Amino acid sequence: MSALQKLLSLIVPPDPALSARAQAHLDGLTKPPGSLGRLEELARRVVEITGNDPPRVRRPVIFTLAGDHGVVAEGVSAYPQVVTAQMLENFLRGGAAVNVLARHAGARVVIADFGVAAPLASHPALVVKKVAPGTQNFCRGPAMTRGQAVQAIEGGIALAEGEAAAGSDLIGLGEMGIGNTTAASAITAALTGAPVEAVTGRGTGIDEAAWERKVAIIRQALAVNRPDPADAMDVLAKVGGFEIAGLVGVVLAGAAARIPVVVDGFIAGAAALVAVKLKEEVRHFLLASHCSAERGHRVILEHLGLRPYLDLEMRLGEGTGAALAFVLIQAAVKIYTEMATFKSAGVSGKQP
Repeated sequence: MSALQKLLSLIVPPDPALSARAQAHLDGLTKPPGSLGRLEELARRVVEITGNDPPRVRRPVIFTLAGDHGVVAEGVSAYPQVVTAQMLENFLRGGAAVNVLARHAGARVVIADFGVAAPLASHPALVVKKVAPGTQNFCRGPAMTRGQAVQAIEGGIALAEGEAAAGSDLIGLGEMGIGNTTAASAITAALTGAPVEAVTGRGTGIDEAAWERKVAIIRQALAVNRPDPADAMDVLAKVGGFEIAGLVGVVLAGAAARIPVVVDGFIAGAAALVAVKLKEEVRHFLLASHCSAERGHRVILEHLGLRPYLDLEMRLGEGTGAALAFVLIQAAVKIYTEMATFKSAGVSGKQP
């Protein structure tokens, strides 16, 4: 049994009794039952996923993984490929949106190079898990080999397992990679069967002509590579990205460790989709932070049966939506642990 197969075997559904017990506690707090809406749902999910009652969030972490994409040569992005490396340096300086929002949420950001094309200066905060300097152009053949896909997944697993061992108890998914909405659209179309045009958005802000070219390129990639929708690893290798594969590993490791995994936007959603296709039970450990303005994200959320907690018309990625959701999750946990019960407060409950 490979290390990946062994990890997959550890992922089992949470005990439903945990959810019922958490709901009973929430119903006993000094409020009408259900009056805090989905905030109560979040608290219940954290108890259910972790098995901790009372729940806690002490060390939240966002994994912002970076990689470049060979398909950028086809003109699918409004920005040049070098922006991936430039933004990675911005993350390391703490100047990006995810850094700001993570600080607001009291979360760490783990920044990792899974396949950036341009050379990067060494930095104490940069984790190097580089598989190759960018994927191949998947219009002409597979983006990567199956072995490279496994290597990237295992790199993500190692990152998440290391953070879990250090005490991380809430995981957020983030990414950076010029061209990665094209890869995410191809993955989504391949695994859900949705039409390419229904899952392809504007990415970094391309115009109508560029969008039509992007759709045509994704169709060409699917025709050339013929990814098998019954084999998620095949889809990932043929039309995915190294940073997406790394996030698949983070999701799997989080689920195996019973840590809530907060999915960011479209690209992170594509990684979660692959992870669920590899192991169906993973869906029980996912929380959808927000609904991206990228049209394919709604298709992914519906396919996974996830309902987002926020809808702010965001489409940045990086882990920004996950960081905002961390604040909600922390609030939900405090409601669960700090709010008085009817009994402890001496308040009369609902009349029979």
